[in-house]
Amino acid sequence: MAIRLSRAEPATAGSWHILAVVAGGPFLAVLSTTVVSVALPTIGRDLHASPVDLQWIVDSYVLVYASLMIAGGVISDRRGRKGMYLLGAVIFGLGSLVTGMAPSIGVLLAGRLLQGLGPALLVPGSLTIIRATFAEPRRQAAAIGLWSMGSGLGLAVGPALGGLIVGAVGWRWVFLINVPLTATLIVLAAYFVPRLPRSPARSRFDWVGAILTAAAVASITFAMIEGQRKGWDSPLILAAFAAGLAALLGFVGWENRQAEPLVDVSLFRRPAFTAANVAALVVFFAFVGAIVYFSAFLQQVQGRSPVDAGFEVSALGVAFALAAVASGRIVGRVGARLPMLTGLIIGGVATLGLLRLGPHTSVAAMWWNFALVGAGIGLCLTPMTAIAVAAADMSHAGMASAVYNAIRQLGQVLGVAVLGALVYARLPVTSTAGQRLDPAQGALFVDGLHNAVWVSGLALLAAAALAAILLPRQEAQAVSPQHEPGVW
Repeated sequence: MAIRLSRAEPATAGSWHILAVVAGGPFLAVLSTTVVSVALPTIGRDLHASPVDLQWIVDSYVLVYASLMIAGGVISDRRGRKGMYLLGAVIFGLGSLVTGMAPSIGVLLAGRLLQGLGPALLVPGSLTIIRATFAEPRRQAAAIGLWSMGSGLGLAVGPALGGLIVGAVGWRWVFLINVPLTATLIVLAAYFVPRLPRSPARSRFDWVGAILTAAAVASITFAMIEGQRKGWDSPLILAAFAAGLAALLGFVGWENRQAEPLVDVSLFRRPAFTAANVAALVVFFAFVGAIVYFSAFLQQVQGRSPVDAGFEVSALGVAFALAAVASGRIVGRVGARLPMLTGLIIGGVATLGLLRLGPHTSVAAMWWNFALVGAGIGLCLTPMTAIAVAAADMSHAGMASAVYNAIRQLGQVLGVAVLGALVYARLPVTSTAGQRLDPAQGALFVDGLHNAVWVSGLALLAAAALAAILLPRQEAQAVSPQHEPGVW
């Protein structure tokens, strides 16, 4: 069943059912990043993993998610958004099962790689389905805000849920809980989500571009994480950085010569699209890094339980989810520029406020600061997404959505890798992770955490400055979708 809405047609009750189901995809994708953050110290003790191994538990999942997202978006355009959404959900569920049953760190990482393939297929199509279902600009902005809340809920409940699960039934159920949730999502999506018209395939799928994209992301991420263990001047690490840069440059050159490229590089000639994607990279760099390493700080430095740490860090996600919903309404009324700039500034200033935290800082002095970080980032998420979705016509909507989501996930990869390198810079990387640190080691951890906070906060403020320059003042033009006649 194809959706054919006129520009002025209001969304029906059935449309909102579609939104509720489609938002479940990004919810599960983000939940699988954040729910594991509180469990990392316990996994480290149980499987005798090093700090670098624990970084790979987060990054192996996000790495596949990010590197294959663009290819997944183009495949979704060509093969059908609903079909790819369902296939992605099935793969995600299988990966969760393998990960939850893993007897060793190696099998666990293999399961995470499989798990990451699922969101690469289902997330790009979800935004395209929303764009087709909600044609009227204000309703579309509100719908994107609620879609963003799916991510926000994953961030909000992930740390607290992870802490409860680890405390009650063990860390394995941090992954296994995805199996019944995914099964439910598959049933609802099969029933509620309609089939959209496929984009015509005028040429072969760009496998060279897909391989170059994956190689660039994988090589750079490998170098960022393993550089801590092997040394930044190691020939292997230097070669990985060089290979990643060469793949990235090769990708840009290749795409510019293709009639039907994997990524239409000309999208980045639009200042608003570039601003939205740079901001997305920085936002998720700062935000996911904060969740992962402040969870470790609360447990390894302050000695809190996984349950306590999860609830304290969840202030980030709760504020994020609430602000994302409010931001959808604001964007529909005043456009994208103001809420995006305001959110980046609030997020940057609040992140720098975390510099005052130390080994003995009380919960009362932390939670509101975490909430301010989450609120700022949640406020700018919907306008970033609205700008990215509006950048392309409907036939390439999956591509634009995939580029934006891939950059978001790349931000997560870099956040865990770069900020982790700063946090653990002066701590032994060969020791078993997850143990309570002695006071001297705790002080070193806090010093590294403060360095990571400086980088995150200043990056958010720099993104705000760039957005102020690049975003047009005619905000309505920035968020109104470009409609292709006859498609919807």
